[in-house]
Amino acid sequence: MRVDGVLFDIDDTLVDTRGAFVHALSGVARRWLPDLPAERHDELVTVWRADVGGHYAAYTRGDVGYTEQRMARANELHERFGGPALDDDGFARWDRTFEAEFSGAWFAHPDVDAVVDRLLDAGLAVGALSNASVAYQTRKLEHAALLDRVPMLVGVDTLGFGKPHPQTFLEACRRLGTEPERTAYVGDELDVDAVGAVGAGLIGVWLDRPDGRRRAISAIEIGSAHDAGVLRIDSLSKVPEALGIDLAT
Repeated sequence: MRVDGVLFDIDDTLVDTRGAFVHALSGVARRWLPDLPAERHDELVTVWRADVGGHYAAYTRGDVGYTEQRMARANELHERFGGPALDDDGFARWDRTFEAEFSGAWFAHPDVDAVVDRLLDAGLAVGALSNASVAYQTRKLEHAALLDRVPMLVGVDTLGFGKPHPQTFLEACRRLGTEPERTAYVGDELDVDAVGAVGAGLIGVWLDRPDGRRRAISAIEIGSAHDAGVLRIDSLSKVPEALGIDLAT
């Protein structure tokens, strides 16, 4: 395997977005769901990340706008946990609370800095491809002290749609300056990230962190992904080994 570049997903791959959601949704709960016990705040995070209504997926396909999908998810959350229905004004206030708490808690996972530095020292090109907007994710990388080493290359607004569409991966490779077959894509979502990357001709790496899955994944789905060539790791520190990258040179 010859690898010249590594593209990273951002949320829950480089940045501990789940942890940031805990802060954001706990802040929301204190104001809009005051009767929900604090010990149930993790349930809010689970439901939010699962997005069973598929609103964020619709956004990444270009079917709905960003504000529309977030408002729909907020109202679904309130309906499930006993919060008030949010009209446009109510959601605007809700979103200000959410965003202040969320953006203040953007930090890199502990295993990120060392592996990014090692890949760069080995002469590989490194960049980011995400299913959020370029400006938003640029802010996130900057807050997490990663932007100087991991440039934001492609977001959902670059082409008007996001992963797992093959063109998003190919455009990221073009901007990275590497050939798809010599580029790895590392992300925490098996289907959207790793399987999508393989379908676009890249090396797909599934970062399966302990307790990090956003949804239940069957053994059949995992086996099918393995047969398609997806590599599976449980920590970013294992990226070089998985890709056979000689870091001594």
